Amino acid sequence: MSIEVIEYDPAWPGMAADAISELRPVLHGAVSAIEHIGSTAVPGLAAKPTIDLMAAAADLGEVGRRADALARLGYQRHTNGMADRLLYMRFVAGRRTHILHVVSADSWPTRNQRILRDYLRAHPREAARYAELKRDLAEAGTHPGDYARAKTALIQELTDRARAERGLPSMPVWEKEQR
Repeated sequence: MSIEVIEYDPAWPGMAADAISELRPVLHGAVSAIEHIGSTAVPGLAAKPTIDLMAAAADLGEVGRRADALARLGYQRHTNGMADRLLYMRFVAGRRTHILHVVSADSWPTRNQRILRDYLRAHPREAARYAELKRDLAEAGTHPGDYARAKTALIQELTDRARAERGLPSMPVWEKEQR
C-alpha cells in the first residue's frame, strides 16, 4: 500500500460544498460551522484525494447522538484517541473520500488545521514547498503509517509561522491522545 498524492483538482471545492450541504440538515442545531480544511482546500496544492471537513460543536455528545443519521450519509465513526474531537470517515467503493472532524466550538478559532489552510492559501511559495515534500514522500513509496510523521517538521514550521502572524503562540500540530 502506498500514498496517492495527485495534482490539485479544481473539483475539490465543489465536492466539499456538496458534502457540507448534505451534512447541514443532519447536524442542524448541533454545529455552528462546517468548513473545508486540509490540502484539498488550498487551490493549487497537490494532495491525497480525500476531502477534509471540520465542524464546530458546542456539545460533541449532541453530534455523537446523530451517528445513525451520519451513517446514512456514509460517515462512520473512527476512534483515534484524540481529545476534544469526533472523527468520521466516509468510504465510497472501498476508498476513503471524506473525513469529518468535529471539534469543540471553543477551540474552533485557534484550530491549527484552519490556521494552516488559510496560511497556505495566502503563501503560495510555502504551499509549493509542502506539495513538493508530499510528492517526494509518495514517490519514495512512504508507508501510509509513516507519511504523516514524515511531514510533521514542515507542518509544524508552517503552522508556527501561521500562528505567529495571528499573534498566537506555537502549539503542537499533533494533538494529544486521551489516556
